[in-house]
Amino acid sequence: MTNNIDEDNGWKPERAHGLERLLAFAPKAGAEYAKLRNYDLGPGAHDHVSTLSPWIRHRLILEEEVVSAVLARHSFAAASKFIQEVFWRTYWKGWLELRPAVWRDYRRRLEVLSAELERDSNLRLRWEEAEGGSTGITCFDAWVDELTKTGYLHNHARMWFASIWIFTLKLPWELGADFFLRNLLDGDPASNTLSWRWVAGLQTKGKTYLARAENIAKFTENRFNPTSGLSSIANPLPGPSVPALKVPPSNFSWDCTIPTGLLTTEDDLSPDFVLSKAPSLQAAVLIRATEYRSALNVSPKVFSFVDGALADTRSRLRSNLENVSEIARGAQAIDHVVEWTRQNGLRQLVTPYVPVGPTADMVRLLVDKLGSQGIELIPILRSWDEASWPHATHGFFKFREKIPKILREVNMAGAS
Repeated sequence: MTNNIDEDNGWKPERAHGLERLLAFAPKAGAEYAKLRNYDLGPGAHDHVSTLSPWIRHRLILEEEVVSAVLARHSFAAASKFIQEVFWRTYWKGWLELRPAVWRDYRRRLEVLSAELERDSNLRLRWEEAEGGSTGITCFDAWVDELTKTGYLHNHARMWFASIWIFTLKLPWELGADFFLRNLLDGDPASNTLSWRWVAGLQTKGKTYLARAENIAKFTENRFNPTSGLSSIANPLPGPSVPALKVPPSNFSWDCTIPTGLLTTEDDLSPDFVLSKAPSLQAAVLIRATEYRSALNVSPKVFSFVDGALADTRSRLRSNLENVSEIARGAQAIDHVVEWTRQNGLRQLVTPYVPVGPTADMVRLLVDKLGSQGIELIPILRSWDEASWPHATHGFFKFREKIPKILREVNMAGAS
């Protein structure tokens, strides 16, 4: 698949480009970011935020690299707001990892809603108008246009968008979350699902987010001023209780002397840390699970970004390993990996830990097939996640208190 992303937007799915963008943004990550980060000035003018999320989501660049680059330019106190935003992504991943039933419930609800769309013509019409950007709400329709054309939205716009979707258009939040996951280059299962739940009043019980006209006017610098048409009420949606916590994942011992292969997924495209842990590593295979994000069509821009990112990672892996397979995609990827493992005489595969989401759903199917051949797939947890996720037991503000401790645990300089 060719890369059809508008290069003028700068969405080049390469690690080197992500690092360049990081270094360019780092000087602005202190007081300037804290003051201006909420301003959404429109496509091509997101200069007050990092726009690094597509690279971080796929771990083309790492959270610790981002924080380290910022702390090299600012004190922890000066950059605390930006560092907290980096950790929101980590927190959401940890929160969902400890409560995977929330993801399963969301996916099951989408199946139910798919059937409802078939039999309820009114619901389908309102959903199609929302996804088509023809609601008549100027700001909302403009954000639909930006999202579908660029694969990106400012975080503040995402909050306004979700609030309007839920409380003004009165559409199911799950359909909105699915729309985002199909179109965002940085579509992250945890951040996306749980942020939509938060706006709806499901994540923090009783706490919703209401899109207000004066707030939109202020932070878009009057690009939009929806003086009428927005709901003035945001009552929390009903929903099941949050499930009980499960034990956070941790690393375990494994035989590093037997023939071993590396499985690389689109969820972690910086697998170098695995190479040092697996001296018997002989070969690598990469898989794409983008098709598993939704039962509906995922944006070609998302496919293009993921394909480019996988190709970039494959090129980097070939500097360390001679045997790097072609990229396996979609439903055929599972059989390809099993056959590739057998043909190369590998007795186990190792992979950077895949967090809850579509890729993990695909990997579970792969584990079953590999197991039938007597081959084990061993996940390796990054120290960043191992230090962070156990603290995602309550709300973010309790988690936030642990950030200096987490940074010290991963040997981050300037962490306090």
